Amino acid sequence: MTINGTVTKTAILLFLVVCGAAYTWNLFGQSPQTAAPWMLGGLIGGLVVALVTAFRKTWSPFIAPLYGVLEGLFLGALSAYYEARFHGIVFQAMALTLGTLCGLLLAYRSGLIRATENFRLGIVAATVGIALVYLVSFVLGFFGKQVPYIHESGWIGIGFSLFVVVIAALNLVLDFDFIERGAEHGAPKYMEWYAAFGLMVTLIWLYIEILRLLSKMARRR
Repeated sequence: MTINGTVTKTAILLFLVVCGAAYTWNLFGQSPQTAAPWMLGGLIGGLVVALVTAFRKTWSPFIAPLYGVLEGLFLGALSAYYEARFHGIVFQAMALTLGTLCGLLLAYRSGLIRATENFRLGIVAATVGIALVYLVSFVLGFFGKQVPYIHESGWIGIGFSLFVVVIAALNLVLDFDFIERGAEHGAPKYMEWYAAFGLMVTLIWLYIEILRLLSKMARRR
């Protein structure tokens, strides 16, 4: 495993995400109803592939690209939906996501941010907490209810989204550290794909959360 190899794999996955997203973005523009099944299929398929990859790291060279395509199908339709409601929001979200990635990479490489043990524990704990909140919200949705405030455009909802964006962004530091340590310790070559997959998961999560944050802020105008 090398850092350059991981960067190459990440670029490949990003290209596949963009290709999948372009397809459903154009499809949504023609007919939102036609794009809906592709969006749902990408969401469910991406989740299944992500779970398989997490437990079968050696499969990552074969199924990580599939994850990229499936997530692209989901993101393209989702982005088109937000763009239809709030013109220009997708460009803003993409710019903020890439800007955050570059900013944190520079901070990490310069030593301003280090993935210490306490840092890892804090970010992992916060990430698990957010996941539990979303899981509870998802389950309550089947009963016509939701966790109050966090999905609304009030200050509490915006504050929650801002907190989630920060945690998602700081997960990038853990990804950088994982890649660096893997290269230093001579991890197997297939771990380049696994590390690239992990980085893409974080980037996609960050992009979606930024979209949600920007949409809440737009609704307050």
